[in-house]
Amino acid sequence: MTSHYDHAQVQEFWQYVWERDDVYALDPDAEDPTYVLGMFPYTSGTLHMGHIRNYAITDAYSRYRRMRGDDVLHPMGWDAFGLPAENAAVERKTDPESWTQACIRRMREELETMGFGYDWSREVTTCEPEYYRWNQWLFERLYEAGLVEYEAATVNWCPDCETVLADAQVAEREVEHNESSDREAAEAATSGGERVCWRCETPVGRRELDQWFFTITDYAEELYDGLEDLEGWPEGVREIQRNWIGRQEGARIGFDVAVDGESSDGGDHTVDVFTTRPETIYGATYLAVSPGHDLARELAESDDDVAEYVDAVREQDPHEVGFAGVETDATAVHPLTGDELPVYVAGYVLEDVGTGAVMGVPGHNERDHAFALEHDLPIERVIVPEATAGSDGDAGRDGSDGETAETTPYTGEGVLESSGEYDGLDSERARERLVADHEALAEDVTYRLRDWLISRQRYWGTPIPVVHCDDCGRVLVPAEELPVELPEFVQTTGNPLDAAEEWKETTCPECGGPAERETDTMDTFVDSSWYFLRFLSPHLEDAPFDSELADEWLPVDVYVGGEEHAILHLLYTRFFTRALADLGLLERREPIAELRSQGTVLYDGEKMSSSKGNVVAPQEYGAETTRLFVLSAAHPEQDFEWTANNVRGAYDLQQTLYGMATDFVEERETRLERRAHDDYLAREIDRTIAAVTAEYERFRFHRAATEIQELARLLRRYREYDRPHGEVYRRGLLTLAAVISPMAPHLGEELWNKLRGEGLVVAADWPEPERDISDYQRERRLVDRTLEDVRDIVDVADIDEPERIELVVAREWKYRAAKLVGQAAGDGDTRAVDVESVVDRVLEGDEFAVDRGTIAAFVGDLLGRDGGADGDQALSADSEFELLERATWLVTDEFGADVTVRRASDGDELAAKARPGKPAIHIN
Repeated sequence: MTSHYDHAQVQEFWQYVWERDDVYALDPDAEDPTYVLGMFPYTSGTLHMGHIRNYAITDAYSRYRRMRGDDVLHPMGWDAFGLPAENAAVERKTDPESWTQACIRRMREELETMGFGYDWSREVTTCEPEYYRWNQWLFERLYEAGLVEYEAATVNWCPDCETVLADAQVAEREVEHNESSDREAAEAATSGGERVCWRCETPVGRRELDQWFFTITDYAEELYDGLEDLEGWPEGVREIQRNWIGRQEGARIGFDVAVDGESSDGGDHTVDVFTTRPETIYGATYLAVSPGHDLARELAESDDDVAEYVDAVREQDPHEVGFAGVETDATAVHPLTGDELPVYVAGYVLEDVGTGAVMGVPGHNERDHAFALEHDLPIERVIVPEATAGSDGDAGRDGSDGETAETTPYTGEGVLESSGEYDGLDSERARERLVADHEALAEDVTYRLRDWLISRQRYWGTPIPVVHCDDCGRVLVPAEELPVELPEFVQTTGNPLDAAEEWKETTCPECGGPAERETDTMDTFVDSSWYFLRFLSPHLEDAPFDSELADEWLPVDVYVGGEEHAILHLLYTRFFTRALADLGLLERREPIAELRSQGTVLYDGEKMSSSKGNVVAPQEYGAETTRLFVLSAAHPEQDFEWTANNVRGAYDLQQTLYGMATDFVEERETRLERRAHDDYLAREIDRTIAAVTAEYERFRFHRAATEIQELARLLRRYREYDRPHGEVYRRGLLTLAAVISPMAPHLGEELWNKLRGEGLVVAADWPEPERDISDYQRERRLVDRTLEDVRDIVDVADIDEPERIELVVAREWKYRAAKLVGQAAGDGDTRAVDVESVVDRVLEGDEFAVDRGTIAAFVGDLLGRDGGADGDQALSADSEFELLERATWLVTDEFGADVTVRRASDGDELAAKARPGKPAIHIN
């Protein structure tokens, strides 16, 4: 074949045709279309292979669903706000909007060049006032519903980005620790490493600022429980969210605290602690509260040491505070023993975890243990491993000989001791009894999840629609005045909005007096938490989205993106959907039915990255080659290595298919009469359609590509074997054009056009098998196994040129026996098979002239083979005979021998060797 596929020329033409015919536009009257969505890109300037892989997956699936007859919604937009764009603009001495719009133009052109089929009429850009107006409107509705809070908080601060970071935007970078004391080792073990900004990797500090929060914690339980119902999500993503939400069952315990010698008597100075280990309560030797706890703030007013410590640690990273702390003049009363316990303010106790207070149990908690060593506090062990309960001395009390409460805490389950009436109870039973017996203990559930901090001290984001009035306080901007648009960008240090005096100065909507606009902008994850809704009605002017349409079209059927978004984006999206439902804007409470995580594209073992200089531009190999390679290289969720040799395989496949279609159209050397091998090819086309369809349904594009390659090889071999039957061969080529078109649309369209397919392949019906294909996998296994057996005999017998090959199908009674064995074995346990019963059923009706001993021997042989019970999965004798007759040309083509297929007959010595699914073979 000499025909050459010119991908550049083909791409340009078919993209023009698709745009002319508007083939990707969704009919606005569509009822519940299939909604396929890729996580929209941040406008960084150029597309990388991670983008290409993501969008190749959604595009291939969208095209497949469209050919299956679905209305398909497949939109694209731009995650356009964010600090990186602001920083990039500053570096280039321009403004963020100009830089962002330039990036969008470049990235859209690249997407179009790749042939991705988007309904561009639904394009959204989050930095445009038409979009972020609705961010502000939704903020106000959440505010009115009590889901927004404004409060002073100690927050994560990136000094390089000069902005606040949410907890989920703080990454951990491992740090090396030298040999250290037990206290230092415990601190290192619990710190998790150095905390850095997720974008610039600058070490993160702490600041106390007035900040805006969405109270996502109101939905913690529902978000956690809802994960069980997300059967279409990868378990890994669900587990990441479970861990981040961090549901913990335990008990809330109240400690009465006396300040300045005055007992609270259960009044204002009752400090609640939460613990998952209430059975360790008899080992409590102190009470500690966080520097931000109400009690700490109160004590700081009259105790200079406490005030100094609180001020010193307020803006420190909690992981850097270590196990320092300050003892206070307050004392706590142990709720069960009545003992007085010292009260500490300790930086290792986090204000926003649990209740912001802990009962110190150094004998059974690593962090409490390190704190006790630092402050010379008693360490009491009240639980021992069950195996050592009742033994004398400390040896083995923590499960390892020679270690004591002073050297290491015991953190496992066990048996209680030194716990009064509860001595001898196991941990679980003790927990139940303690909670039931004492009013000071109550069952409780807490969550690690913290409220969503949305304040950002930067310019390039959605302005928060609030004004601050000295008389009226915080006042929402009236809805009719939205959007509050960004002022002209002026480069400055810190927050540019805070320096925009003319924009900042305004009047109070309530009293008309002077006021100042809020200068914080929203976290960009607000933009992406509901953008999938805006795609439904992107030009709607009186609401953020069409609620009726959302109720009909949601949830998103398939959502594709990186697993790294499991917390930030996907959790916030789930929260937002629930909040909107509670506002009456939606009926759905889960936004996404099926989530597909795509793996990473590697180069020389590392993730492609501009900073590493190992990026391959999508245009370097052309759209079709790139798309085919990223889809065929591996399962979508797996990482894979970009190599030139493997890319060459995708290129060669295109050339092969194009050459086959061109040669057929130009030569047309075909015949009309139908032969056995034509029937075999027709059946193989059916089998390919069935296999490829199954792989597309499961997003296994790499396996679909393999099936396409196999059919292409078979068609080439068929054409070389004999002059092709015109109708059968053309159907095979048309099938290839159709099934490859979701992955390589330009190529598919060109092949379809050459072969005179009806209309455009993008709008064509998905090919259907002409006959029943329920047995297609069995048929393939039979032919492949038979060919392999012939090869083995030729090799072992060292036959250079076989003249005649005879295939003998087993006798009918063997098929019945094999089926009965398979049915009796059930789940594969052949011990359940009664040989005599099988023999009796084979001989029912006197259909077969065969003695009991022969049948019993055959059944025994089946049971003795690995997988002997597979007989129930075999074809019938007639089906096997007919299939082998149609497939003889493959054997003839490979070995140049005459091939015959016959049924077994009585007294046939060769037939005695045949069994279902494995014909006897004789070679002359």
